[in-house]
Amino acid sequence: MGYIKLRDYASQMGIKKGDIVFVSSNSRLMLFEAMRNNIKPDLNDFIDGLIEAVGTDGTIIFPTFNWDFCKGIIFDYKNTDSKTGSIGSIALKRGEFKRTKHPIYSFAVYGKYQKELYEMENVDSFGLDSPFAFFKEKNVKNYIIDVSLCHCFTFTHFVEEHSGKVNYRFIKDFTADYLDENGECSTRTYSMFVRYLNLDVIATIDPIEKDLKEANAEREFKINSSVIKEIYLGKAYDILLNDIFNNKSRKLCTYKGQEE
Repeated sequence: MGYIKLRDYASQMGIKKGDIVFVSSNSRLMLFEAMRNNIKPDLNDFIDGLIEAVGTDGTIIFPTFNWDFCKGIIFDYKNTDSKTGSIGSIALKRGEFKRTKHPIYSFAVYGKYQKELYEMENVDSFGLDSPFAFFKEKNVKNYIIDVSLCHCFTFTHFVEEHSGKVNYRFIKDFTADYLDENGECSTRTYSMFVRYLNLDVIATIDPIEKDLKEANAEREFKINSSVIKEIYLGKAYDILLNDIFNNKSRKLCTYKGQEE
C-alpha cells in the first residue's frame, strides 16, 4: 500500500458513522511522512477526515490540557493554549469545535455530545461528573497516535481515584483566576488527584497494555510509519481497576511501599 494521506487516516483507522472518538497524538511523524511524500502537511486535513468519518451522529474529542492553573496562573477560556499537542490547538481555532470548561483538563469537542460535555461543571478533574466518567459510560474509543500510554493515558488517573484503593495519590485543590468565554473574571477552585511527592510515584502504565490486548480492549496497527493504538475505555476501566485492587497498581506505577 502506498502513502495514506492525512484526510484518509480516519477511514484506515476503522472509524465509523456515529463513533465517539478521543484522539491523543504526537503529530510529528504524521507531518514528516506527508513532507517525505512531497505533500504540504496540514493537520486540518486529518481533522476533516475524522469529521467526515463520524458523521453528524458522531463525536470527536481532543485533549487541550494545560496545568498552568495549578501554578496560580489565570485560565483564559478563549486564549489559554493546549499543552497536549498541535491537533488540539488547531481544533480550538475551528468553529465546529467547542472547549469544555475545566481549566486543567479541558477538551475540544465536535459533534453529537458537544453540548453535553461543554455543559459539565465538574470541579474535580476526574470526578463522576467529568468527561472521564463520560468516556467510561460511553465506552469511548481512544486513538493514541505515536505516543506511549505512559505519556498520554490520563484515563488511568480517573480509575485510580474512583477505585478508592489508591494510597499514593490524594485530591488537592488549586485556586487561581478564571476568565470565562464571556470575558468575566472570577477566582475559582478546582481539584486534581495528585501524587504524594514523598512516595516517589512514577507512572509507568505501559505494562498494562498486555492485559488490554488480551482482553480485546486494545488493538495496535500502523498507518504509514505511525503506530496507532485503539483502546475501548469502558473495557479498559475494569482491567485498570483489577490491577489496582489485585496487583497494588504494579502495572500502572511504582511508589515507595508498593512491595510491602
